[in-house]
Amino acid sequence: MTSRRSILSGLLAAAAAIAASEGLAALLNLRESPILAVGQSVIKLTPGPLAEAIIGVVGHADKPLAVTSVVVAILLLGALAGVWWTWRRSRSYALVAVLVVLASAAVLGRPHGGGRGVLASVAAGVVVVGVLHLLHRDEAHLTVDESRRTFLRTSAVIAVAAIIVGSAGEVLASRHRRRQALERVRAALTLPSRRVAVPAGADLAVDGQGAWLTSNRDFYRIDTALSPPLVDPQDWTLRIHGMVDKELTLTYQDLIDRGLEHEWITICCVSNPVGGNLIGNTVWGGVPMKGILDEVGIKPGADALLSKSDDGWTCGTPLAALTDGRNALLALTMNGEPLPIAHGFPVRQVVPGLYGYVSATKWVVDWEVTRFADFEAYWTQRGWGEQGPVKTEARIDVPGSGDTIDAGRTAVAGVAWAQHVGIDGVEVRIDDGEWQKATLGTVPNVDTWVQWRLDWTATPGDHSIEARATNAKGETQTDEQAGVLPDGATGYPGITVKVT
Repeated sequence: MTSRRSILSGLLAAAAAIAASEGLAALLNLRESPILAVGQSVIKLTPGPLAEAIIGVVGHADKPLAVTSVVVAILLLGALAGVWWTWRRSRSYALVAVLVVLASAAVLGRPHGGGRGVLASVAAGVVVVGVLHLLHRDEAHLTVDESRRTFLRTSAVIAVAAIIVGSAGEVLASRHRRRQALERVRAALTLPSRRVAVPAGADLAVDGQGAWLTSNRDFYRIDTALSPPLVDPQDWTLRIHGMVDKELTLTYQDLIDRGLEHEWITICCVSNPVGGNLIGNTVWGGVPMKGILDEVGIKPGADALLSKSDDGWTCGTPLAALTDGRNALLALTMNGEPLPIAHGFPVRQVVPGLYGYVSATKWVVDWEVTRFADFEAYWTQRGWGEQGPVKTEARIDVPGSGDTIDAGRTAVAGVAWAQHVGIDGVEVRIDDGEWQKATLGTVPNVDTWVQWRLDWTATPGDHSIEARATNAKGETQTDEQAGVLPDGATGYPGITVKVT
């Protein structure tokens, strides 16, 4: 058999294995297919600097990229197995066995993994071997033309079968059914929530500037879940334990019964570069975390809250930030409606003044009151800082960098933030000239971003524009350029424009 045909046979075998694995995962009602489990393991094993570089390049496409990368890797390894099949069959067997073991280990390493996931992984390996056997059967007894025709017919049948099985798996996918059912549950919830009007004067309505309120649809999403956990609020509980005077387990109804507070809070990701858009502002409805921690009682020596997501992700939050009176919430609603599934439904954490990697646990199910010295959370294991306070930042939204604009009166505008401290002022500099004070919008509290604008009389030519913010403590944004690792990017945001 030619090398090209061997490669094609391996690709077909791998594709059929993927389809069979996905179809069986649906029939077995698995929460995650082996493909997703392997993808999550890849994310977990990716070093912090590399993960940050990927997020910086692809942004919200990191999750589809991870799944696609796993599928491509499986197809390439399948091609290798096909080549080896014709002259080193033992190597093909060994390669398939290794892949099955790795997939099974990935399945068992997930919070909800188990024997059924291993069965789907083993089935995929059996399909690879079976397809290779089928494509190579009787080839020694056939003429070249007969062998080619047989190979093409068999390949076509296998390809059609893989498409049918894969499509059926998607149609039958239990996860899809569960998500639809959960969306119906979410839509039927009647929570003591309300939409809150944007405060007067907060949105400066500059043409081209983003809205002061970020819609749920446009709110950034950065997490490690390839597929968001599906947690029914009727089944949700939060266990609180560790260095506490008494352990406590809360249900979803318990939180509702405590009453929801509604607060405007801006949250942002540590991966946000200077001038970036991994930040959003909305009104969150939830239960103050401080009251719950006061109720369980914190023992002396504790300085951290280790929270865990339903999918096993962990986060370490300074207890000081949860007990100093700021609007730290166990949030149930976002912009007047139950949390979207992708943003943590049914319950997530929202803590103003801290980057999300140390505070914003989605799908939260476990709290352990502990000490930073006794654990490392998911991202701190990968090189990020332990505390993660948000840095004072400004961003230029309009004009856009590289824009060509008309000479005359024009608005330079953007947003600035220093959650839990507040913004005292924003300044703008044109062509390294004097800093000029911008006009600020109003804010309901110190936990939101603030819009700003400066009216500039633009003159013909090329111009550079920079901005900087000063917080309510009098601390001005640094001009020192630094990347997002280990605890957030710094530097002045800058753009260039051409005026005609």
